[in-house]
Amino acid sequence: MSKVLIIISTGFEEIEAISIIDILRRANIEVVIATINDLLTVGANGIVVQANQKLEELDISLFDMIVLPGGALNTQNLAESEEVKAALQKMKKENKYIAAICAAPYALHEAKVLNSTYTCYPSFEKKIDSATYDSQNEVVIDKKVITSQGPATAMQFSLELVKILTNEETFLNVKNGLLVKHF
Repeated sequence: MSKVLIIISTGFEEIEAISIIDILRRANIEVVIATINDLLTVGANGIVVQANQKLEELDISLFDMIVLPGGALNTQNLAESEEVKAALQKMKKENKYIAAICAAPYALHEAKVLNSTYTCYPSFEKKIDSATYDSQNEVVIDKKVITSQGPATAMQFSLELVKILTNEETFLNVKNGLLVKHF
């Protein structure tokens, strides 16, 4: 069974974080929610999520993938965190999966783990590298780095993660169970 670490901080985008957690768990993927703040972490719209652990308490090598939800404040917090940068760099060095949605690809950029092509919330590409930004695709998979545009793409992004971490049968079961028809 795959094991995924989702890292949040104050100001995380709730739609993205909860969609990712929910959809991955529907696929029987083990999900651990870590925070760089208090275990009770307040999202961008005032919704409180209880993380399982603080990032500093975890052994990153036990995970197959790290996922960062967006949210402007969350992204800034994650991009400035030396712990988050170290975790992302460890995953990249170990050739494991890294994923980010919305503004969070900026944190990947700051950790120097983006590959050549990515997508993100429109306007954040100006903080990263406009030359390698893909505005046409809602989800971009560049080797083992997966990025997506924002709240409206959270379900597609999450299902792509399921497809990567499991198999076609599990992917289709989860997709069909959610009544997803448009991708």
